Amino acid sequence: MTQKLFAAESGSGDQTVVLLHGFGGWHGIWNEITAALAAGSRVFAYDLPGHAGSLDWPDAGPAKVAARAILADLEARGIAKAHLVGHSMGGAIAALAALMQPDRAATLTLLAPGGFGEEINGPLLRRYAAARSREEISACLTLMSGPGFTLPDQAVDAFVKMRSAPGQTEKLVEIGAAITKDDKQGVIPRELLAGLTMPVAVAWGTEDTVLPYRQTVGLPGNFMLHSVGGAGHMLPEEVPGKVIDIIRRNSGVV
Repeated sequence: MTQKLFAAESGSGDQTVVLLHGFGGWHGIWNEITAALAAGSRVFAYDLPGHAGSLDWPDAGPAKVAARAILADLEARGIAKAHLVGHSMGGAIAALAALMQPDRAATLTLLAPGGFGEEINGPLLRRYAAARSREEISACLTLMSGPGFTLPDQAVDAFVKMRSAPGQTEKLVEIGAAITKDDKQGVIPRELLAGLTMPVAVAWGTEDTVLPYRQTVGLPGNFMLHSVGGAGHMLPEEVPGKVIDIIRRNSGVV
C-alpha cells in the first residue's frame, strides 16, 4: 500500500484552518464551508486515513492513528499552529490531536464529536459502512440527518462516487466494526478535555440519531456549547451557515 494523506488546500492568509470530516465522509463535505473560510485564511480539508484520497494509509481506523497522521502532515507542511475543526469521528481526531500537541492547536471547533460518551448508533453506522447502492447510501444519510432534511442529489452522488474506489467499502466496513464494537465507542476522559486551554466550541444537533445530544451534559466549563435545535448529526450538510459562524466566532478567522 502507498502511504498517502490527502488534503485539499485553498485560500491564503496568516491563519490556517484544518477541516476533518466524519466516518464515511471525504474532504468534499466541507465545500461550502471551505469556500467561505478560504476568503481570508488558508484552509486544508483532509481525507482521513482509510477514506477517499487517503484510502491506503497504513493501519487506518483508530482515531489516534489519524490524529498522529494529521499532526505529522501539518509539521511536514511547516504549519506550526492551526484552527482544528472536526465533525463526528473527525471531532474526536481533532480533540486527540490537541491533547497530543496542544501548542499546535490554536482553537478547537467540534461538531457532534465522537468520544464524548460511550453511546453510539452502531447498527446505523455499520449499515452505512456496508451501503453500496445509491438508494441505501441516501437512506442512511437521511436517517443520520434531522427530521425533514434530505441531502441534495448532488451531495448524495458525491458520497456514492467516493465509495466507487476499489476497496473503499471494505475499508469502511472494517473501520465501522472497530469504532462500534459492542455498540459502544471509545471515550476521551473528561478530565483530559478539561485540561485543554485553547478556545473550544462544541456544536451539537438536538435531534442527533448517531451520537445523542445528551453527551453534551457535563462538558468542561471552558467549552462553549452551541445547541442546534432540530438538527441531526450531519451538521456540515444540514446547517453550513451556522457551522461557518461558529468556526469564525471561536477562531477569529474571517
